[in-house]
Amino acid sequence: MKAIAKIQVLKRGAALDDASYRDLLERETGKRSSKGMSDAEHLKVISALEALPSVKDVSKVTGPFARKLQALWIAGYNLDVIHDKSDKAMISFLKRQTGLDHHRFLREGADATKAIDGLKLWIRRRTQNYELFTQHGQAPLMNDFRFQVCIHIWSELVKQDRAPGSTLTGWLLGRVEHEDMYKFSSNDWIFAMNTLGELYRSGRK
Repeated sequence: MKAIAKIQVLKRGAALDDASYRDLLERETGKRSSKGMSDAEHLKVISALEALPSVKDVSKVTGPFARKLQALWIAGYNLDVIHDKSDKAMISFLKRQTGLDHHRFLREGADATKAIDGLKLWIRRRTQNYELFTQHGQAPLMNDFRFQVCIHIWSELVKQDRAPGSTLTGWLLGRVEHEDMYKFSSNDWIFAMNTLGELYRSGRK
């Protein structure tokens, strides 16, 4: 597959909108279009896009427990706690926690609790944010772990003076192009977390 074609496939897989895609190009190469890039620049872009979790990643597994574990795993990757987002790495973690050899065997509530709660605790300890993945008794949006992940990453970017906008709410509504965050689809949240996660990780390399 030619480099430009591969870049477009990876862009679609990561659900990047045009503005976020061009921001990634500029961050990696100083250019806002893949046309006219050198082979080395194409490879840099491909590498950056491959580091983004694909929207498809969260639909690989079946069952309520396995899907929840994978969603948390990708969240941990975006929070720069987990450095290998692959299914293989997640299965290794699952085996350490439960002894199960694959997420298809994750069917018992007790096993799910060991794996999911263990992963939540690991992420909280590493981020030092013990409010992540907890219920606050506030507005439903504040209890949505996807929004909590976005808030945490945004706060870290603000500390680094690298936030991509003046407010998280304004950035989310502008990037996802909805007037109400309560109407965000699962893919909208995946896109938001992936985009912020990629920006956050790029500054911590």
